[in-house]
Amino acid sequence: MKKGIDIYGLLQKVRENRPVVHHLTNWVTIYDCANIAKVFGASPVMAHAPEEVYDMAGIASSLVLNIGTLTADFIDSMKIAARSANQKGIPVILDVCGAGATKMRDDKCFELLKSVKISVIKGNASEIARIDGEDVKTRGVDAAEVGKDICEIAIDLALSKKCTVVITGEKDVITNGKITVMVSNGHPMMAKIVGTGCMASSVIGSFCAVENNLVYASAAGLCCFEIAAEIAASSAKGPGSFKEMLYDAVYNLNSDTLESRSKISFL
Repeated sequence: MKKGIDIYGLLQKVRENRPVVHHLTNWVTIYDCANIAKVFGASPVMAHAPEEVYDMAGIASSLVLNIGTLTADFIDSMKIAARSANQKGIPVILDVCGAGATKMRDDKCFELLKSVKISVIKGNASEIARIDGEDVKTRGVDAAEVGKDICEIAIDLALSKKCTVVITGEKDVITNGKITVMVSNGHPMMAKIVGTGCMASSVIGSFCAVENNLVYASAAGLCCFEIAAEIAASSAKGPGSFKEMLYDAVYNLNSDTLESRSKISFL
């Protein structure tokens, strides 16, 4: 336990409760997102059709939205699902994947944030900076240079949108504007495969489904995911074997491993 964040306890809650995590996510990484949520112990469902998303969100414990493979119709489905989630009172996680790359992505992110209640906004430094109103450009879906302090950006966005903000990177920043946490786990190999960012959103959604403190939930989920990445990278010969070993490392996480390896600090 790190200063009130019961990392293993929250992992156990995911494993025991097996929360349904409804995804409207990136088509490139949808299989990986489903798998990582399942390996953590959640029950992922990947339902996108506008005819059923309202009902599906109604039986879920959290909703994960990811704009990675964006279309206007997809955003309409996200709005329907999010309104259902808002009515039920379950957390909605929005991965602003690629924000800052094109005007359409920016506009659709702002449209979602205006029309529904988002509980957690997650992205890399330049994506979050763009959503906070900074004039930055994202390199496709990869982070670009951000001039301002990322903690300040995260706190400003969290306060203005009344939500939790997660900036992922070499060091992750998680804040609701009042409590700010940094997670310093992880491994460079995570950047060598497509999908770890989207997978992180699914992990956050799985933990937020069982914990009302979304800062603690997000930090615990990222810490577990990134410790597993460290373990997988220690034996992997390259990106392919790393990805395979990552699932096994998540599945085998235990209390001693998390306690000895977690790097969480309050700022």
